[in-house]
Amino acid sequence: MYNSSEEKKLFEEGKHFLSKPAVISSYSDLIKVLQYHEWRYAVKNDPVISDYEYDQLFDQLKAIEKENPDIIQQDSPTQRVASDLNPDFDPVTHLTPMLSLGNSYNAEDLQDFDKQIKKLTKNEDDVAYSIEPKYDGGSIALVYEDDRLIRAATRGNGVEGEEMTPNAKALPSIPLKAMFSKYGIHRAELRGEAIIPLKIFNRVNKERESKGHKIFANPRNAASGGLRMKDPNETRERGIEVFVFQMSYAVDKNEQDVLTNFKKHSEHLNLLADLGFKVPTSGRALVNDIEEVASFVIDYEGKRESLDYEIDGMVVKVDDLLVQEEIGYTQHHPRWAIAFKFKAKQATTTLLDVEYQIGKVGSITPVAKVEPVFLAGVTISSISLHNEEFIKSKDLRIGDKVLVERAGDVIPYIVKSLPDLRSGSETVIKFPKYCPRNHGEKSTLVQYEGEAAWRCPICQYGRDNLQKIIFHVSKDAMDIDGFGKSNVERFYEMGWIQDISDIYNLDYEKILELDGFGQKSVDKMRASIEKVKTNPNRRMLYGLSIHHLGKKASKLLAEKINHIYELKDWAPEDFTTIKDIGPVVAENVLKWFEFPGNLEMLERMESYGLDFTQKEEDKPLVISDDAPLAGKTILFTGTLVNLKRGEAKKIAEENGAKNISAVSKNLDILVVGEKAGSKLAKAEALGTVTIMTEAEFIDFLNL
Repeated sequence: MYNSSEEKKLFEEGKHFLSKPAVISSYSDLIKVLQYHEWRYAVKNDPVISDYEYDQLFDQLKAIEKENPDIIQQDSPTQRVASDLNPDFDPVTHLTPMLSLGNSYNAEDLQDFDKQIKKLTKNEDDVAYSIEPKYDGGSIALVYEDDRLIRAATRGNGVEGEEMTPNAKALPSIPLKAMFSKYGIHRAELRGEAIIPLKIFNRVNKERESKGHKIFANPRNAASGGLRMKDPNETRERGIEVFVFQMSYAVDKNEQDVLTNFKKHSEHLNLLADLGFKVPTSGRALVNDIEEVASFVIDYEGKRESLDYEIDGMVVKVDDLLVQEEIGYTQHHPRWAIAFKFKAKQATTTLLDVEYQIGKVGSITPVAKVEPVFLAGVTISSISLHNEEFIKSKDLRIGDKVLVERAGDVIPYIVKSLPDLRSGSETVIKFPKYCPRNHGEKSTLVQYEGEAAWRCPICQYGRDNLQKIIFHVSKDAMDIDGFGKSNVERFYEMGWIQDISDIYNLDYEKILELDGFGQKSVDKMRASIEKVKTNPNRRMLYGLSIHHLGKKASKLLAEKINHIYELKDWAPEDFTTIKDIGPVVAENVLKWFEFPGNLEMLERMESYGLDFTQKEEDKPLVISDDAPLAGKTILFTGTLVNLKRGEAKKIAEENGAKNISAVSKNLDILVVGEKAGSKLAKAEALGTVTIMTEAEFIDFLNL
């Protein structure tokens, strides 16, 4: 099998042993692939693979070159930094090369980096490191002379970039004048990153989508493209901000280097902040050793989604500038710095099929089935496509390569299709005309004015929708403890539950025979179901999943009726005379009671022991004019320690207050718990809101 013992050894170590011509051919092909993706990423601002996937290809190329240094080509991406030169802009030479960074993905990689630093310096002492966010935008170089901005350029190929000085001058975060002369600096070159705050990016994309324009895949593409706009006003309109993170060059009037006047990289950042530049603040740290680096960057990854800007990692730099100089550079990156890359948020995969799910109010939601892809720590195989319009706007087809993002590191989302990669075998997605569950003309889907969703009338007003049953037992609705989604789905598949009423007529002896159920768990389920049979009507009404009948409207109706059946005989005006209930709710409630089988279902539920008469909790609160919080609006924010949020709101209502959901000039009292956040800041800014701690709220009401 093996031509030599050496080949056997290489195979066991996981190394290839292709013939030389085969290695050269694979190597050349890999270079072409990487060059194509560099062009898509940096010139077209329209990547077709994720950063992580590019990094993996790049690492493969480096591995081949390490084993075969004699075949290295001059045009290999390892022999230069990524190029984003555009022929529409004049090239300029940077005062010092703009290099890439080596990558690390875990604490072990950081340990290896630290060992290499100590090996190069021949010093085993702990190394102090400066840490800052790795902003995901477009790199930029700024040159100042005699305190004035004289040139700005993109990164380009690292040696040459595209001059875009007018565009840079249009950005408010770049000072047109900075007093470098105060520090004896005549000419300086700064490194920075042009980025777009996430709020602005989302707004820009919504505007583009409303105009029928192609949306940006991510803030990085929007920022990089914005730097190259021919009209500086358009650059400014993108909302680009520039963070400066390094002074790479500084000389005095005699052209003598003055960078050596500073001892630490962290001193550079402080100087730049003093001069009026936007420098990293959140996420910046100076630590004493690599263990502290690992702890800080891993912890900060958990805060990623709460930041105002998109970052894809952290940059770790040796803080001592003399050590930086001693360690030096490779052709591709500085040896004294490394990027700690966060888990990938984007990846490419294949759209295999589309299935359709039915929501609790009959909405039909298309769900993409994709080739499983590992993203931000989990494997993604299903992604919601929201509605028919979403599919059309993304031009999605079965068989497409698609760019997938895990928004908030929780919800997978298809950013865009990649039509350039189509082979011709892809098929257009045809949204169904009839309900996937109830076939035939009786289940023809309908789309109401102003709504993007298609709905099945049978599922909307009917009683036998699985999602309706799941919602009915949930904490928000009837709150049946220990009887969650998995049990509903299991019993539904077995035919034991067909509509909501069947929940209250279960055969517990049969359940006891199932795997996973013992006497104790069955007794608990029975007790929980018996307990909710006397729930207030507001919970029952909300648990019926009547479209647009929310918690508030359910509560208002429950205050007005002695028995749920009364609603079937109401006229539309009986609903609309109640404050905060409109004609849409009235129509949907009346249609629900008219729909075949619904009233019979309620009658069965009543025969199983449910009480549909008005309970004490349904009756409207009678608040005296001298109640402690009479006439006041109140809002709770943050984590409450002594009270549950629902309990606190109920207490506030019982004492005369009205709970509202946002900070505004209409708010009287804000009760703050731990980690109160932005609502506290807004209330303080208004200056008219009474702010209480949870303890003060409890003391005020003598609870």
